[in-house]
Amino acid sequence: MNNNYYAVLMAGGVGSRFWPVSTTNNPKQFHDMLGTGDTLIQKTFSRLNRFIPTENILILTNERYNDLVLEQLPKVKQEQVVLEPAMRNTAPCILYAAMKIQKMNPNAVMIVAPSDHWIEDEQAFENDVKACFDKCEKEEVLCTLGIQPSYPNTGFGYIEYEKEAPSEIKKVAQFREKPNLETAKDFLAQGNFLWNAGIFMWGVNTIVNAFKEYQVEQFKLFENGLSCYNTAEEQDFIAENYPKAENISIDYAILENSKAIYTLPATFDWNDLGTWGALYEKLDKDQNQNAVVNGQTLLEDAKGNMIRTNKGKIVVIDGLEDYIIVDKDDVLLIYPKSKEQDIKKIRGQVQDKFGDQYA
Repeated sequence: MNNNYYAVLMAGGVGSRFWPVSTTNNPKQFHDMLGTGDTLIQKTFSRLNRFIPTENILILTNERYNDLVLEQLPKVKQEQVVLEPAMRNTAPCILYAAMKIQKMNPNAVMIVAPSDHWIEDEQAFENDVKACFDKCEKEEVLCTLGIQPSYPNTGFGYIEYEKEAPSEIKKVAQFREKPNLETAKDFLAQGNFLWNAGIFMWGVNTIVNAFKEYQVEQFKLFENGLSCYNTAEEQDFIAENYPKAENISIDYAILENSKAIYTLPATFDWNDLGTWGALYEKLDKDQNQNAVVNGQTLLEDAKGNMIRTNKGKIVVIDGLEDYIIVDKDDVLLIYPKSKEQDIKKIRGQVQDKFGDQYA
């Protein structure tokens, strides 16, 4: 295994569109969403651990999830869990993790990956990441894995790459915001657009230098803590200074500015598991296209439903089509699949009316 390979696993999100299973206290990355026996973070960790040494995988998460991380990933030591004392989007936490890694190993190349995505062909994933690592070791470039779009999705940002690019790893022309349907159809017709999956690879020196160039204030803030990183003083420095960091995504902070970004069209199937509908797509279905996680069912005149409950619970449904039915402790959700994007809003309304403990 290559000791210069590092990973930063992003595990701080709340996954509010997966409410009521995903809650602020126990978000989706810590649940076995697919009913496979492993939680999403466990699956992501083992996928990276195939080719990245265990001790070189850092988990970036919120302070409140520290115990959950250590419980679910027993190979991980406390010093590998990088805790954000405040929510500041993706740029500050990536810079913080990169500076920690740079201090450990200035020759490191690193992948930044979400902890809650579904990837079935793990060998193809490994091959793609290593191809990008090779490029990042030889050149001062930033790489991303782009996903071949299978339909005009309006929920993802897109990566436009240069059509003339001769090699497998393409030069990025620009990143594009989430489009409307017409624009998304146009992107697909042009043929040189990929979904942005938020999976990035770069040399640790390259990304730190990019912050130094494009995010001067942010860089100075974290540079002040260099002597503390990976020591007993780190926690106090971060507690005091991290909340001062600008709330900005890595996309806006670095990727929009850099002139040396490349993308590799991924050779694996991918799903961001961002909604109940996305999960439904990945699950086995019965003859009436119902997908069931955990429960035992007696179904009459029921089609196209996404059903999830506690293990062994019996669910009886008659006369429902294309619904999300989720039974979790004190909350039962029965909601049209066509309105799944509103679940985030519904969660907020439940929180306001009944209390934080339900959100």
